[in-house]
Amino acid sequence: MRTLKPTARTLELVAVIADRLALDFDETLAEMDAAAIEAVPAFGADAAIAAELTANHRSLLERFLTCARHAEAPLPIGVPPETLDGARTIARRGIDLDAIYASSRRAQQVVLERWMACAYEVVGPGPELMGVTELSLSLTFRYVDQTLRVVLAEAQREREEVIGGALARRTETVRLILDGAPVDPAVAGQRMAYALDRSHTAVVVWAEPPGAPHGALESAAFVLARAAGARKRLTLPAGTTTLWAWIGTNGEPPLEDLRSAMARTHDSLRAAIGPTRQGIAGFRASHEAALTVHRLLLGNPDSERLASYRELEVTVLAAQDPRHAAEFVATTLGPLAEEEPTAARLRETLRVYLEEAENAPRAAARLYTHRNTVLKRIVRATELLGYEPGERRLAVELALELRRRLGPPAG
Repeated sequence: MRTLKPTARTLELVAVIADRLALDFDETLAEMDAAAIEAVPAFGADAAIAAELTANHRSLLERFLTCARHAEAPLPIGVPPETLDGARTIARRGIDLDAIYASSRRAQQVVLERWMACAYEVVGPGPELMGVTELSLSLTFRYVDQTLRVVLAEAQREREEVIGGALARRTETVRLILDGAPVDPAVAGQRMAYALDRSHTAVVVWAEPPGAPHGALESAAFVLARAAGARKRLTLPAGTTTLWAWIGTNGEPPLEDLRSAMARTHDSLRAAIGPTRQGIAGFRASHEAALTVHRLLLGNPDSERLASYRELEVTVLAAQDPRHAAEFVATTLGPLAEEEPTAARLRETLRVYLEEAENAPRAAARLYTHRNTVLKRIVRATELLGYEPGERRLAVELALELRRRLGPPAG
């Protein structure tokens, strides 16, 4: 749901809250440091890394307060140099990069709690507080999410340089596995820093259209891995706009959790999820399945942001030969397959109607319309088909799904 544009009064109040929080700057900073160290004790292991943590939090808090005082303007691109320095130190110290995410969220919680306490002082209960709260939450999460994308990418880049040749070794090992070459799983896992004697869920993340911020692909893989309950993941760039990833899991990740996580990534990103499979053979099989979903969805803006092989297995199999699949759609649907708004609306109505076992009220509820509207559209769709959908129900359902996934046939 899109939020309303903040009023001038809301913007004014948020700026006043920023000035109020600035009066407690040092106390807030100390609490951020303590929360981060509690979450990641390694950050307090020695004076040097603790000093960098404080410098990082200081620069981020100063920048956030400045953004809040000018909340009507877009967030600035990039992050403070102290924050990038901190990310590089984490990589050089060999601290797990998950620590960046964990500590950042704890520090965010501290700032948000103190911010809302100031908001109650400045605004008090009443209708104005709702607008202030909505803007405050939006600003905070956008600011931290944008910062995390950049910081995680910088930490990953630094880690690759420190390890020296790690990306090249990882790429070579992954290619050997995917090509089916005889590979010792223990040796391969050591070279990739990713154990192969477990279950794997492969993911393909890509930007469509291109132009996602630097680090957005890697950040999306990280978020999906956390949603799957995994601490370890393996990533491999597959192009400037595509990333391959494998998530080590104990079982099939809940698809709704992955969808919720994907919704928090950059708007241009999309993901194809392979089935969860065991061992080195499963590593390869899950990836091949994720690639087939990627090929099915690529270039079709109407497809959802995250789709799984388990959901689309039948469609994927039917689309193995795109030319024959397009011919099947055209001959089965006839004029109903045409690329124009009315046909698209009729197709979607018929698809949902058949999914709901030809129950018009349930289909109407899913389509947010009246049952009589659904029935009228079904009559028109039947006229365009030239036969009752029930006569060739399986073929019609498959053709509708293929048309939805493949998009319009090539001219």
